[in-house]
Amino acid sequence: MLRIAIVMGSTHTGRLNDAVARWVYDVARTRKDAAFELVDIAEYHLPLLDEAIPPTVGQYGHEHKRKWAQKIASFDAYVFVTPEYNHGVSAALKNAIDYLFREWNNKAAGLVSYGSVGGARAAEQLRLILAEVMVAAVRAQVTLSLFTDFENFTRFKPDLSRTKELHAMLDELVAWAKALKSVRWEASVKAASASMYSNARQVKTEVTS
Repeated sequence: MLRIAIVMGSTHTGRLNDAVARWVYDVARTRKDAAFELVDIAEYHLPLLDEAIPPTVGQYGHEHKRKWAQKIASFDAYVFVTPEYNHGVSAALKNAIDYLFREWNNKAAGLVSYGSVGGARAAEQLRLILAEVMVAAVRAQVTLSLFTDFENFTRFKPDLSRTKELHAMLDELVAWAKALKSVRWEASVKAASASMYSNARQVKTEVTS
């Protein structure tokens, strides 16, 4: 079964992210087409890019980075729950994405954003960030307004129509996650074949030299 992470994209004190992410999780876990798990970036205590080696190399010196890499690698797709801060995603979410590279590659993502204009600008920025780490963000998304989906801008109370929007996004996410899983499988087979060919050539060279 597909494994999908619901990534809590804020570490802000008093964050609204908890309530939004748990709503996404409660709706998602009623489905039978994937297994969903909440992933809170705050629990991983990720400092601002604290290693000299680029993440594309895939070598991690710090324990917190290894744990984060193992967690992200274990999923087939992601739902990013992001606030909008100054027309963009939170610095904590950007940092968490930038920590890794290969673990994100050829996977799918769905977006749930919130803010004064539904977090739409943060979602658009997030699409660009995800594209660079080879994550395909599906078209359908959920944009929650602080004016209509929150009481007094603090208590999350989504409009009933939001559940239908969330399922529409998850439908697309599951379909893309399945497709990209096959892409990752083909890539792993090619990599294994190339490795076997390289080893065979090395053995032949050693024998004939």
